[in-house]
Amino acid sequence: MSNDISGFGLRVTIRASVMFPAGITITQFADDSDPLDSPSQQLADVGMGLNGDMVHWRTAQPIPVTLNVLPNTGDDRNLRILADANRVAKGKNPTNDDITMTIYYPSGETRMLTGGVITDGMVGNSVASAGRLKTKPYVFKFENQVTA
Repeated sequence: MSNDISGFGLRVTIRASVMFPAGITITQFADDSDPLDSPSQQLADVGMGLNGDMVHWRTAQPIPVTLNVLPNTGDDRNLRILADANRVAKGKNPTNDDITMTIYYPSGETRMLTGGVITDGMVGNSVASAGRLKTKPYVFKFENQVTA
């Protein structure tokens, strides 16, 4: 039996309590950046007592997830709407969406992240020196996750 580690077929569903309560599915991932990125995270910290005894303690951290999508696609438009709706500005009230993200890996594994917010997003287009529109990163942070 082979261990297929292909990412082909990845899809992500995002449910935002106000903007997209029925959910949107993201499949139009970038080809020049990591389509889905969830970096390493500090789970605990350590210190040394006066006599050289090591002590440790757990630290609570939000779970960051970045989606990089192709610009000017339907997925980009939906994520841009979500980012702009949750952006604070003068004379504008943010929607304060509570976001749930479900990641469906091609292997059949599912990862659900809950209690999330969108923290970064490009609400406009930028152009790369290569002459094409820049890939759009959208960053989310979550309280918890469940894997199946």
